[in-house]
Amino acid sequence: MALFNKEPEKNIKPQQPAAAPQPLVTPSTPAPQAVASDAKAAPKPAASGDARAYLDSGSRINGKVHFESPARIDGQVEGEITAKESLMIGESAVITAQIKAASVVIAGKVSGDINASRRIEIRPSAKVIGNLTTPVLVIQEGALFEGHCTMQAEGAHEERKVTVFPKEERLTQAAAKQA
Repeated sequence: MALFNKEPEKNIKPQQPAAAPQPLVTPSTPAPQAVASDAKAAPKPAASGDARAYLDSGSRINGKVHFESPARIDGQVEGEITAKESLMIGESAVITAQIKAASVVIAGKVSGDINASRRIEIRPSAKVIGNLTTPVLVIQEGALFEGHCTMQAEGAHEERKVTVFPKEERLTQAAAKQA
């Protein structure tokens, strides 16, 4: 059993092309400009503002996703999304998930409940099916929203206290109000 071929012309390894020497840049020489070779360059997350995490349109995730910093999603996510800061859902995004974030801007398709502690914005290209909980809601003309909206901060539900009096006490209080 031979581990290699004894014929020299068949054992030739492809050689790496030598790197072209970089021109020196001096104050009198302008810096070389980068030229894009592909007309269909991938979209950059710069359009998302200050998003540090980016899931491109080719990505698909099933399960739980957690972002510590601002994020943008243009791909597909199924499951649960949490973000400590802002979350931007791009036009090409298809989300089937429960979302919890500080603020959410939606331009794509979302199916699931959204809970935002600061704000939810639904842009004209968006289609949102689910319940929203947020103190500030912006729905731009042309957007589709099907569901219920509660415009209270998440903690406001826990701060409310309901006191239930026994039936006799309620009847006595009602009679006292009528008199």
